[in-house]
Amino acid sequence: MEVNSVQKWVLLWCIVLFISSGLVHCDVTYDRKAIVINGQRRLLFSGSIHYPRSTPEMWEDLINKAKEGGLDVVETYVFWNVHEPSPGNYNFEGRYDLVRFVKTIQKAGLYAHLRIGPYVCAEWNFGGFPVWLKYVPGISFRADNEPFKNAMKGYAEKIVNLMKSHNLFESQGGPIILSQIENEYGPQAKVLGAPGHQYATWAANMAVGLDTGVPWVMCKEEDAPDPVINTCNGFYCDNFFPNKPYKPAIWTEAWSGWFSEFGGPLHQRPVQDLAFAVAQFIQRGGSFVNYYMYHGGTNFGRTAGGPFITTSYDYDAPIDEYGLIRQPKYGHLKELHRAVKMCEKSIVSADPAITSLGNLQQAYVYSSETGVCAAFLSNNDWKSAARVMFNNMHYNLPPWSISILPDCRNVVFNTAKVGVQTSKMDMLPTNSEMLSWETYSEDISALDDSSSIRSFGLLEQINVTRDTSDYLWYITSVDIGSTESFLHGGELPTLIVETTGHAMHVFINGQLSGSAFGTRKNRRFVFKGKVNLRAGSNRIALLSVAVGLPNIGGHFETWSTGVLGPVAIQGLDQGKWDLSWAKWTYQVGLKGEAMNLVSTNGISAVDWMQGSLVAQKQQPLTWHKAYFNTPEGDEPLALDMSSMGKGQVWINGQSIGRYWTAYATGDCNGCQYSGTFRPPKCQLGCGEPTQKWYHVPRSWLKPTQNLLVLFEELGGDPTRIFLVKRSVTNVCSNVAEYHPNIKNWQIENYGKTEEFHLPKVRIHCAPGQSISSIKFASFGTPLGTCGSFKQGTCHAPDSHAVVEKKCLGRQTCAVTISNSNFGEDPCPNVLKRLSVEAHCTPTQN
Repeated sequence: MEVNSVQKWVLLWCIVLFISSGLVHCDVTYDRKAIVINGQRRLLFSGSIHYPRSTPEMWEDLINKAKEGGLDVVETYVFWNVHEPSPGNYNFEGRYDLVRFVKTIQKAGLYAHLRIGPYVCAEWNFGGFPVWLKYVPGISFRADNEPFKNAMKGYAEKIVNLMKSHNLFESQGGPIILSQIENEYGPQAKVLGAPGHQYATWAANMAVGLDTGVPWVMCKEEDAPDPVINTCNGFYCDNFFPNKPYKPAIWTEAWSGWFSEFGGPLHQRPVQDLAFAVAQFIQRGGSFVNYYMYHGGTNFGRTAGGPFITTSYDYDAPIDEYGLIRQPKYGHLKELHRAVKMCEKSIVSADPAITSLGNLQQAYVYSSETGVCAAFLSNNDWKSAARVMFNNMHYNLPPWSISILPDCRNVVFNTAKVGVQTSKMDMLPTNSEMLSWETYSEDISALDDSSSIRSFGLLEQINVTRDTSDYLWYITSVDIGSTESFLHGGELPTLIVETTGHAMHVFINGQLSGSAFGTRKNRRFVFKGKVNLRAGSNRIALLSVAVGLPNIGGHFETWSTGVLGPVAIQGLDQGKWDLSWAKWTYQVGLKGEAMNLVSTNGISAVDWMQGSLVAQKQQPLTWHKAYFNTPEGDEPLALDMSSMGKGQVWINGQSIGRYWTAYATGDCNGCQYSGTFRPPKCQLGCGEPTQKWYHVPRSWLKPTQNLLVLFEELGGDPTRIFLVKRSVTNVCSNVAEYHPNIKNWQIENYGKTEEFHLPKVRIHCAPGQSISSIKFASFGTPLGTCGSFKQGTCHAPDSHAVVEKKCLGRQTCAVTISNSNFGEDPCPNVLKRLSVEAHCTPTQN
């Protein structure tokens, strides 16, 4: 890379400061090619890891795995609602210890990108805004509105000053090289017109005025004013260009998968397609890619927004919800990063020369004045492979793939050819049993107590609860005359309730009459059911349930939740009886919440019923508790909640989150990596619960007598709740031999010699495990995928024995793919591969 005179001066000044103080205090800048750090253009890979979605005890391991995966940067949103739960009262403790998280990134030797927002979207409750903000007089969110701008500026200053006080910006010797203000505002700005542009301009100027010494970015904001960099979010960003020619191309969210919603399927983005999308972006001059998510984690407590977003925020990320490496996604991307970094000199110092190699095939060639050359050969045909000629050599390109040639001759990586192992995760039983089940039925007989609110007409739910609870009771009474026809053999009347709450349970005279549920697409829904009324006074109690507040949409702070009506009874002798403007009583939350039944101190506030009767009489609106001991080992743990209906669960007073055994509907008819990816593609889990397992952080547990408390809305069998451990049981590798025309070779890369030899199948069991058996091995033309391999028409008879000899009893092993290693060539002139499936078990001491 050529360094101009200014960059040379900055680099020299950094060296002087480093010698004198032990810290490098250098501003981060940018030009049209890249982010410039300490005078050097950098091609950077980044990954999103959100600190509240894991625990502090997990952070170091997650960040080190990100580093090992080839990342340079860790990105996180900053979540206003957890840091300022009430005006002026800040919380930076535990999972919300932002300083500790950033310092953990620094300890690992990585950079940080702080997306302050403060709007984050992120499938997070209320988009990250604190609910109290909604009630600031005269406020209008994300608009050219003084109350909102004052609050937003105050919070941004709070975060920036906190980072400065710990010297965490790169300009102070810290790891933060980028910050983001606002988030995906472009679509809303277009709707608002000039006022939207004015607000975006104000936000940019406000951020720059905070003087962090590092660049600011705005994602999905085409008119981001200088010096703020506009950036891209999406499944693909190869056609993205910044709004000024002197800004670099930055991809702030390369979506590694997709989020899950209760009642929907799971989403899986094939790593071949993700690698293809990233390589496309890089080959066209992109220099910064952030995976959203690299580790998704868990929506503990009531942090999930949407609504209807699951407690799991796994996102099919390279590191799964529990902190385990997901193969082959993690390993294949690691190989991509390695290959791209070998081209870094060329990419950041030159523009590509683009040559057509066919109708849908192209070569992007980067040649620097120093003679360094790198090439990307792309095949955009998603149906057919292509054989192309480049630099007087032939290259075979699989469909929908890019080959990377760091020396413009030899292919070191192809996005469609996965050469790393696949790991199969299982949830295994533990030796920990749930002991002493006891139950307590939520008291709904005394709802209208002194803390109740009374009003004529129906009130909006969040205005009443201020989101202190998911639950709000709507209670009214109706008097039924003794002469009503349905009391004398006629058809029962029908209760009709229209609601924008996310779930609702209807109780008539203390008995559950039915439930109704919305979906993320249809948030307004109707309960319609026969009700068994009696002569005289009847109490109708509607329990409206929120499943996370909205996180996206124009002025979502104005959206309504709860029973908004109409509410009516049909089928009475007098006809339809509209109760919408009757006198209603409102009760916020549950009695059990008020008594803090989830804590070790609060459980003694009520008389619990012994567990022998629990399974026999499954009741709605019931609290359950039990104790368990922590199982041995260090594998991640989860609760199997598939025997329950819907509710929330706590362990030792900490909220695991919402659970809901909602069965997934979707299109789970297979998955093809090639072709444009969208969430309806590559769905999994149809006909099964969207989420069955709920992450239990080990750091929340004591050796013995852990208290498990859950609140069940619908009814279920808590005695069938199990604690399971997540473990890698089987690992597979499926690697092709190299084309016989490609020889071993070397390439000079930043002073290091990179060597490429014959390909190998590599098997890695998790730490503390070893390979106990080889379930399948075939060198030839094996068929199938991990878990369903079978021999093809070509098979080397010694395959199983060769692999067993190399691998049994080891944690890791490598088997070279060559004819000589398997005795002889089982099928000459055929490109072969070695497929292996191994079983991993705990190592015996």
